[in-house]
Amino acid sequence: MTTVALYARVSTKDKGQSTENQLPELRRFAQAYGYTVYKEYVEHESGGTGKRSEFQALFADAHRRRFDLVLFWSLDRFSREGALPTLQYLNQLQGWGVGYKSLTEQYLDSVGLFQEAIISILATLAKQERIRLSERTKAGMARRRAEGVQIGPPAKSAAVIAHIRELKATGISNYAISKKLRLSASTIAKYVA
Repeated sequence: MTTVALYARVSTKDKGQSTENQLPELRRFAQAYGYTVYKEYVEHESGGTGKRSEFQALFADAHRRRFDLVLFWSLDRFSREGALPTLQYLNQLQGWGVGYKSLTEQYLDSVGLFQEAIISILATLAKQERIRLSERTKAGMARRRAEGVQIGPPAKSAAVIAHIRELKATGISNYAISKKLRLSASTIAKYVA
């Protein structure tokens, strides 16, 4: 009997999306093939880093061989870090004797002649999409600034800035000032430099 882990992810930036679009199909696939589902790893974080809590838990359990196969919706739901890191993750799984399969990309599983070439291409495309999303966000912020919209927290008043500088002149640390005035240490640093 094959035991599978289901991995579903949406980015916090993917407004209106839910892992509930992925999970029913993953469950149906597992059931159709007679797989036993060990656990569902569900994440609402960007795939641009491997430092995701459920992703890390998935790998910890894979290392312990708690399941035989990882089933995910598509490679870009699994990782958007680029070709090399994504290949390293998949190779790491295989090194532990754990296979992988993409539900929507039938050609993408841990068996097959062209698996590495396909994975590399798909991972590169996923990374490019993440870069494009970042560029669109930055362009939107630049446009809003040009329109006169303030991006980020408002500037502090002259009285607050003067108070920060007076406290700094007494020799206390930025951290102590931030605690006293209930402001962030970075805000303090901005005005005492």
